[in-house]
Amino acid sequence: MSVQNNSRVSEFIFLGFTHQPEWKIPLFILLLLIFIITVAGNLGLVLLIRMDLQLHTPMYFFLSNLASLDICYSSNITPKVLENFLSERETISSTGCFVQMFFFVALASIECILLGLMAYDRYVAICNPLLYTSIMSHTKCIKMASGAFITGFLNSLINTTLISTLSFCQSREIDHFFCEIPSLLKLSCSDIFVAEMLAFICAGLVLLGPLSVIVSSYSYILFTVLNINVRESQRKAFSTCFSHLTAVAIFYGTGLFVYLQPSSNYSEGQHKITSLFYAFGIPMLNPFIYSLRNKEVKDALKRVRKRNVLQNCRLAM
Repeated sequence: MSVQNNSRVSEFIFLGFTHQPEWKIPLFILLLLIFIITVAGNLGLVLLIRMDLQLHTPMYFFLSNLASLDICYSSNITPKVLENFLSERETISSTGCFVQMFFFVALASIECILLGLMAYDRYVAICNPLLYTSIMSHTKCIKMASGAFITGFLNSLINTTLISTLSFCQSREIDHFFCEIPSLLKLSCSDIFVAEMLAFICAGLVLLGPLSVIVSSYSYILFTVLNINVRESQRKAFSTCFSHLTAVAIFYGTGLFVYLQPSSNYSEGQHKITSLFYAFGIPMLNPFIYSLRNKEVKDALKRVRKRNVLQNCRLAM
């Protein structure tokens, strides 16, 4: 039978996490809790930033975008995974698969760029404080964020369009729990060299481009902070950067492991474990990383609580 007659499949089958039925309900409950915490935590962070005027700064503008992105990021993958836990066959339509992959690549790309922009914001704030308001004006921040979204969706459009033209005639079974570029490339019976190289190059640009900005920004920040004689100022400068560096380390550690190597160089078991971190763990952890060790966020939460208590008291009177 010719490749042309088999190149279009109506659906793909996920092999998922486990073939043991007794594990499906516990995993469903666990991932549902993670999803609820992710949405609640990120939505709470977005609302807090919007409600507190003292957080209306470039740093928290980008953080608000990041939190909104994490809600979309998690919502793109988790509902289908939860649905499949309750189904006998873990399937997804071919159209649904490519749509899921499109949004996953786009949102992950945007997050990479946003992390780079947040590092640049910290560099300007600490190394050029007198020029901060002019360099990081509200208009420029909107342009930067818009550029991140345009670049992310363009990168995803290029990759998804090329991969959707490949033939899938040997197997429909995706040894994963969602549609991702490396897993789909392994299923194709077409020549995947161009698609794999394009994915590698795009991933390299999206990952390493912002990473170079992050490394150079924090190199300048470290040099500047070490030359500050006042210990309290050093501590404050480091504390504003610690949360961001933690998020960068987690996100880039998993991203570089998965995407900057040929698809034949890793096992699907390792890939699934790594994917768990950036598909479910990172969106859930980000609001806690940026709030638990952030004094400004804690103070803003206290102000909002106090304001709500006063409003409730006035209404009661």
